[in-house]
Amino acid sequence: MVSGLTVALLVLLGASAALFAFTLIETRRIEARYPPAGALVTVDGATIHVLDAQAKGEERDAVLMIHGASGNAADLHVVLAGPLSEAGFRVLSADRPGHGWSARLKGADAASPSAQARVLRGAAEALGVRRATIVAHSLAGATGLAMALDAPDFVRALVLIAPVSHRWPGGISWYYKVGANRLVGPAFRWLVALPAGLAAMRTGVASVFAPNAPPPDFIERTRLNLLLRPPHFLANCEDVAHAKAAVTALEPRYGNIRTPVEIVAGDADAIVSTELHSRACARDISGARLTVLAGVGHSPHHVAPGRIAEIVVEVERRAREREAEAV
Repeated sequence: MVSGLTVALLVLLGASAALFAFTLIETRRIEARYPPAGALVTVDGATIHVLDAQAKGEERDAVLMIHGASGNAADLHVVLAGPLSEAGFRVLSADRPGHGWSARLKGADAASPSAQARVLRGAAEALGVRRATIVAHSLAGATGLAMALDAPDFVRALVLIAPVSHRWPGGISWYYKVGANRLVGPAFRWLVALPAGLAAMRTGVASVFAPNAPPPDFIERTRLNLLLRPPHFLANCEDVAHAKAAVTALEPRYGNIRTPVEIVAGDADAIVSTELHSRACARDISGARLTVLAGVGHSPHHVAPGRIAEIVVEVERRAREREAEAV
C-alpha cells in the first residue's frame, strides 16, 4: 500500500517536473520572440550586446547608456535613442553583463560595478568610441560612477538617472536573496521565478513607475520578459545583492570625480530614495547639478524623456566648454 508520504513526494516531483518544463519551454519562446537586436562584441572573453543608433545631422559625440536592475538595454534605448540621435549623438545602449543578450562575467567580481564598467567601456571602444557621455539609470548609477572614477579619459560627462550610489539602511527584497542563494537559488530560478514573474509583472512595473502610469506597451517594447530566464534572473539577483557593498566601497571616492555630472530624480521615487542617493551625489561630487522632477517616480526617462535629452545636451555642452578652457 502506498503511504501518504510517498504520494506527497510523487506529487511534489510531478509538480517540479512540470514547472521545470514550463520554464525551459517559455525561456526558449521568450528568446525566439526577443532575439539580439544589436551588435555582439567580445571583450575579455565575454560577449556584450550593444544597440547602436547613429547620429543624425550635426554630429556631437557618443552617448553610452547603461540600464539598471530588472531590465536590459532596451529600457533606455526605446525612449532616449531617438531624441539623442536627432540631437547629433551616436547612441550606444549596452546590456550589462549577464542581462539581455550579454554574457555574464566569470569569477568572483561578476557583480562588481567596476568590472562591469570596464567591460562595457571595452565594448564601446571596440565599436570605435573613444570618449562618451555616460547615461546610467538606477542600479547602473554605481556602474557609471565607477567608470567615471576608473576611466576619466573615456567619460566625457556623466548623467545619473535615479541612481543607486550610497549605502542605505535596511536590506533588499527577499526574492533577490533567494534567487542569488547557492543552495535554494537554482530551484527558485528554474521552478518559481518565471511563472511567478509572468503573473506579477504588470503589478511590479506599476510599482516601479508609481505614482506615474507606465506606458501600455512598456513590457513589450523593453523586452522585459528576458529578465525571467534563469541565467538572467541569477545575474540580476547577484547584482542587487552585491550593490550595497559595492556603493559602500565606491562612495568615499566620489570627491575625486572631475567630469561634469548631472543627476536627475523624481521627488516621488519609492524605489531608490532621492534623498539618500541623488542628493548625496550632488553633495559629494564637486560641481554636480541635481534636477528633481515633481510628481515623478523611478522612471524619469519614460515619464520625461525630452527633459532627460535636454540634460544630456547640456552636460555635453558643459564638457566642451571645460575642455576649451583647458586648452
